[in-house]
Amino acid sequence: MNLEKIRADFPILEDIIYLDSASTSLTPEPVLDAVLGYYRSYNANVGRGVHRLSQIVSQRYEDAHRKVAAFIGADDGEIVFTKNSTEGMNLVAGALEWRKGDRIVTSILEHHSNLLPWFRLRQRGVEVEVVETETGGILDPADFETAITANTKLVALTHASNVIGTIQPIKEISEICKERGALILLDGAQSVPHFKVDVKELGLDFLCFSGHKMLGPTGTGVLWMRNPDIEPPFVGGGMIKEVTLDHYEFAEGYERFEAGTPNIAGAMGLSRACDYLTDVGIDDLRLYEERLTRRLIEGLLELDKVEVYGVLDPGMRVGVVSFNVRGVNPHDVAHLLDKTSNIMVRSGHHCASPLIRHLGIDGSVRASLYLYNTEDEVEKFLSTVEDISKGI
Repeated sequence: MNLEKIRADFPILEDIIYLDSASTSLTPEPVLDAVLGYYRSYNANVGRGVHRLSQIVSQRYEDAHRKVAAFIGADDGEIVFTKNSTEGMNLVAGALEWRKGDRIVTSILEHHSNLLPWFRLRQRGVEVEVVETETGGILDPADFETAITANTKLVALTHASNVIGTIQPIKEISEICKERGALILLDGAQSVPHFKVDVKELGLDFLCFSGHKMLGPTGTGVLWMRNPDIEPPFVGGGMIKEVTLDHYEFAEGYERFEAGTPNIAGAMGLSRACDYLTDVGIDDLRLYEERLTRRLIEGLLELDKVEVYGVLDPGMRVGVVSFNVRGVNPHDVAHLLDKTSNIMVRSGHHCASPLIRHLGIDGSVRASLYLYNTEDEVEKFLSTVEDISKGI
């Protein structure tokens, strides 16, 4: 990884230390160029014209689908562009047929986006079981041997916790799902941006992830489906093969799920973000983040008043580290980091209130790393947290 070259693509870093990428990553100049390139050079709608601009943008929009699909080991026509992971999960919740007595299995580690769509289905008689874990935050596949019953239609899990960063044994759990005839949906919002995710290798049925957490524009996301031939929850222009006054037929593949004019510029940006990460090297990125995460955790553990949550082995987590300074409100810690050292972090419940309660806390401070962070930034962060813990 050429860190100097990477950081040159993020001019915002001249003034701040950004440790909030688990919420929203920064956007490099080449991605911004891709977004503006659409508006400046071929601004037209997709699939709705024969003039040259429409033909150009339609082809590039198709290319964007192929490029993003390849990034996760998927085939052409299997991904749907959404506005974020949340929309993808809600799309699955709305598209599958549910019957009273169907069961969904999820976990205590989930972001609200991977809980609320399933909780709402309780109104239709669907049962939801939440698998818990030790506070270290690694799910035990053996628990799913019991939790997945004959009535279990879907297992919906995070790949990496957005609070404590722990990576889950998804391949083992997906094999249990396959044996029991249950579908498995993976929330990849915190994994796809940071290490290689292959939908076929993991044995998934659905994968959701967000562009804004992987250098892409906000308002972009992806839903991958092994079998996209399910009922779309939204209908309208662009997703229809034929319409008469008494009949309509949906288009094939991803188009049936992309009603209306899509976020075309966002798709161009997300495609370029995949290129950017590929050029950097996703495996090299993973190793680099592990090194930074190890130092971050070790440094925090050296401070007497600091408690770190989740397993401590950086090989078992992404660069998401939640902690508290004893006697100091997490929001105050975040404010002081910003005010005294221009360090941006997240504080609170991180849209995962059940997990925060499970950890026995009211909230936490969360520092999250990405490819543009440096060892010097980690040291500055640690020294500032030390000062805060000493009341300086």
